[in-house]
Amino acid sequence: MSAKRVETNPESATGILIPLNKLKKSPNNARKTPHSEAAIEAYAASIAAKGILQNLVVEPELDGEGAPTGFYFVTIGEGRRLAQLLRVKRKEIKKTEPIRCIVDTANDPHEISLDENVTRENMHPADQFEAFKKLADERGFGAEEIAARFGVTPHVVRQRLRLGAVSPRLMQVYREGELTLEQLMAFAITADHTRQEGVFDRLSYTRDASTIRRLLTETHVSATDRRARFVGIDAYTEAGGTILRDLFTEDRGGYLEDVALLDFLVTAKLGRAADALREAEGWKWTEAHLDFPHAHGMRRTYPHPVELSTDDQAALGAARAEFDRLTEQHQTADELTDDVDARFGELEAEIDRLEGKRQAYDPGHIARGGAFVILNHDGTIRIERGFIRPGDEQPQAECEEGGDTSGPDDTNGDSSQAGEQGDGEQETGDEEEEDRPLSDMLVRDLTAHRTLGLRLNLAEHPEVAIVAATHALTTQIFYLGADAHIVGIQPLKTDLAAHADGIEDTPSGRACADRHANWARQMPRDVTALWTFVAELDPDSRLALFAHCVALTVNAVRLPWERKPRTIATADRLAEAVSLDMTGYWRPTARSYLGRVTKARILEAVREGVSEEAAERMADMKKFDMAEAAEQLLVPTDWLPVLLRTAKPVAEPVETPSDVEGGEAYSEAAE
Repeated sequence: MSAKRVETNPESATGILIPLNKLKKSPNNARKTPHSEAAIEAYAASIAAKGILQNLVVEPELDGEGAPTGFYFVTIGEGRRLAQLLRVKRKEIKKTEPIRCIVDTANDPHEISLDENVTRENMHPADQFEAFKKLADERGFGAEEIAARFGVTPHVVRQRLRLGAVSPRLMQVYREGELTLEQLMAFAITADHTRQEGVFDRLSYTRDASTIRRLLTETHVSATDRRARFVGIDAYTEAGGTILRDLFTEDRGGYLEDVALLDFLVTAKLGRAADALREAEGWKWTEAHLDFPHAHGMRRTYPHPVELSTDDQAALGAARAEFDRLTEQHQTADELTDDVDARFGELEAEIDRLEGKRQAYDPGHIARGGAFVILNHDGTIRIERGFIRPGDEQPQAECEEGGDTSGPDDTNGDSSQAGEQGDGEQETGDEEEEDRPLSDMLVRDLTAHRTLGLRLNLAEHPEVAIVAATHALTTQIFYLGADAHIVGIQPLKTDLAAHADGIEDTPSGRACADRHANWARQMPRDVTALWTFVAELDPDSRLALFAHCVALTVNAVRLPWERKPRTIATADRLAEAVSLDMTGYWRPTARSYLGRVTKARILEAVREGVSEEAAERMADMKKFDMAEAAEQLLVPTDWLPVLLRTAKPVAEPVETPSDVEGGEAYSEAAE
């Protein structure tokens, strides 16, 4: 196909149609950096939808003798030429597709190429955003269709449409240069112009994008919130809930706008779980709570070891045998097949279920007690069982663990009888009744002497003192309301969950709770048998129980209104004594620390834990991104904030002979 003239311009340029395969890249093109793939895609999409809106400018190719070769160099429009070649590759057009061109032989090709790229001003982004919105509003184009017509992704189109929907007032502020594009994108998280302008008016001189997003979503719930994870996004949206999405940052699922609906769904789902638990296990009551009600004021019971039934023992043996057989068969396999892997999972679940039957609650506790169904901090359900309400305590004298353990022969019973006779010791007759009780005054007198004797003797038997102290602590910690201890030691326990959100759900928190439950399962149900239990423990076990009880009373929490420098110093000494290393219990994550401090402290942590260079690379990041990046760097390290560090004990100086001699000389001189 030969070139065809279509119009005649001034003597310097002529318009013709030239086959695409006769066009070449010009060596005189001022643009040396290749067009990006995205730009070529955008050109191709635009041309496919609207045609070539601007003619290419070309010059004839000449051979060595100055004769035309039939080919043309593209001085202006190389991107459009490449876009058409892309369309040829996709079989949208033929390689001989006629292209409208202007043949310019008078001007310097390099100069006009440079002029094309320099002497023009790009459209203001605000105009672009509003133009995209106009296409959507007036012509009904969706994001996908606009994307296809302009060669960009639908996500980019949705971003521009969202920006085009920002309040006209804020868009004008952006045009005037008083808002950055980053700040405008933060405002675009919501389409509510009133809220956008309200937040804008609340801002101080510093208009940080993260602050704008926080203010616009402060009444919403993040999709990563435990409530949202528990209910599920699908269930929330099916119930009519709406989600606010941030198209410009990683929003991790967006923000749930209807908090009341979300809370209703959470409460309903927890309630159903509580009802199912009560029906399945037979508890008198079950209660659903978002958080554990630490001020419940109830006594807690724990399961005790029981023997498996014959059928359960047989089933457990069969499951273990099959598990061992499969393990031996596949121990050399690099990878398990899906069915074998699934069978391993089934056997592990069955073994765990049967092993769980080795621990059971007393039927009386189940009949009178209950359980709390709680929402964990990871969005899962947590169940805490074995709580007895005060009104459901067993009224009989023969009480169970933690109740009133007064027996018919108990001293308290004798005292109450004596009280009915009065405090006087005056005899009313010459002959006393043989069964007349001692007076209260005499009982107090005699028992005071007995107490003095106990103190003297106990001071000479430190091993028994350990038993008595352990018994006193255990009675009050494990047997709520059981006044059965004789040593006046009263433990004061501090609820750490009131000071650190989610601490009870951490691995350390669960380890402490498991240790407590393990001891509770071993305790006698009747508190009057506790002394024998403690006394018969081997020395190491008794010290372990003593240490556990003492440990539960430790309180090193610092409160802003308290000034306890001596207590803080003692906490430091205790940490040194037990060689506390908090790296085993705590890690610096965005949730635990990095997202809750200033950028300066984040950089300081990276500087200390990683390197100065790593901190410098992060210096220009936004706070959210900085916290996330710092977490990745610091979690594998042993870095800790100052409050969690334990000072290394300083070795005492070794005395030298000269030191000793000097000391002796000083003593002699002093004498």
